[in-house]
Amino acid sequence: MMLAKVAGALLIFVAVAVAPAMAQSLEYKVLATSKTSTLEKELNEAGDAGFRAFTVMGGETAVGGKEVVAVIARAAGSKSRFQYKLLATSKTSTMQKEIQEAADAGYDYIGQTVFESLMGGKEVAVIMERDSEHPTKGDRYKLLATAKTSTMQKELDEVGADGYAALGMTVSKTLVGGKELVTITRRRGSK
Repeated sequence: MMLAKVAGALLIFVAVAVAPAMAQSLEYKVLATSKTSTLEKELNEAGDAGFRAFTVMGGETAVGGKEVVAVIARAAGSKSRFQYKLLATSKTSTMQKEIQEAADAGYDYIGQTVFESLMGGKEVAVIMERDSEHPTKGDRYKLLATAKTSTMQKELDEVGADGYAALGMTVSKTLVGGKELVTITRRRGSK
């Protein structure tokens, strides 16, 4: 009898614990373009309709050539609105400055990729998102760039000791450093 009560309580606990984890219905869209300005415009139009960026990747697609492709989704019944900034540069110092300026304006890191333009230039591209109703405030970002993995290890250990978490990494050819590992880190502030 006691075992039946424990088993019954466990079953109720499992059912309650699993219920919130059930997936909502999602509507997806795939955005693909060879121009950073077009992607930012399309992300903002979709964000105004409640879509949210999930992932981004740059490369050469079978039909579109050199493109950046982003997957966005909207939960059924979502009322949230999102704004986006797409930052793209071949200078890491410029990217560091632009990421922090966007963060100071309430934007949060979503993802990064390497964007190769039709003219043959390669840039690190970063997507930043702001929830219109609940912008993030106080986050600090550090961009690390180096050609050597051992140096990246050392730099990550240093910023990690200060509370920075690695968010994403790309290998890119930049103007100053040639082929570099570019890692973006963030330390959360107050919301």
